[in-house]
Amino acid sequence: MKLVNFSLEQGNKYYGRIDGQRFFIGARTSYKGNKGLYNLTGTPAQKYNRMEFKDIYGFWAAFIHPTACAEGALYHTLNTYDRARFTFSFLQFGAHVPDGDFVLYMRALLKLPLAKEYFPDLRLNNNRIARVTDKGVVDLESSESTDLLLDYLNPTSGEVEDTEVIQAAKFIHWAQNDAAHRQVQIDIGIANFKNKMPHYAVQYELDGVSDDICLVIADIRHQGRAKSSAIIAALHSPNPLDSLLKLGEPDYHSRIVTLRSEINKLKQSGELGVRKYSLAKKDFV
Repeated sequence: MKLVNFSLEQGNKYYGRIDGQRFFIGARTSYKGNKGLYNLTGTPAQKYNRMEFKDIYGFWAAFIHPTACAEGALYHTLNTYDRARFTFSFLQFGAHVPDGDFVLYMRALLKLPLAKEYFPDLRLNNNRIARVTDKGVVDLESSESTDLLLDYLNPTSGEVEDTEVIQAAKFIHWAQNDAAHRQVQIDIGIANFKNKMPHYAVQYELDGVSDDICLVIADIRHQGRAKSSAIIAALHSPNPLDSLLKLGEPDYHSRIVTLRSEINKLKQSGELGVRKYSLAKKDFV
């Protein structure tokens, strides 16, 4: 079992130690009345590199790249201060969504060999994340709610609790030290984008539409920074790509700058801007 020791240093930074290894957990922050942790600190080797997955996933490895960059790209990217209460991974999976990306990710993690070392009290119960308690096995999530899972990961948004620090430390250490953990992030992340594209194609009439436009829409929906009515209006503008990229300004200016920059880089390398989405094939051709 992985035991976590942690300390608060320099006023607002938490450092952890597992198996004798010292590592940065996250810094305390405040946001809209909430208090939590964030970690966007790491090395290039700890970041998603699309070229490492090109042979396995083809174009999809590049398709998620701009969004990954906008979300931090680090396999241990952490955020516990906003309404999601606990987001993690290179794409910032949010634990607040029933049957969402974080839930699928956590379910997959619990099937890995090291799961019992990091979370000995968790298991899958009829493919639901469950906790073993003195009173029996309790499901922490359902198709309607993840409230109990959120309580397990981050009890409240009003303060940074020891539980929150410890759970974050486990995720970070596991992601940094187990390639199988990182592979799960990639598998879930790409599958999530790939599985949602047919729905977006129907909702926004994207059959035969260029990959760059589809990418921006997928990113908007992933973050949730604009409503469908705004997306549809942008698609019917004289310059759909530019109009879509402006959605969320000025609140998400830095994210949009990153997104625009990475899209341009992919176009310059020939990885983007040459394919269109095929609803029949559920893929880019």
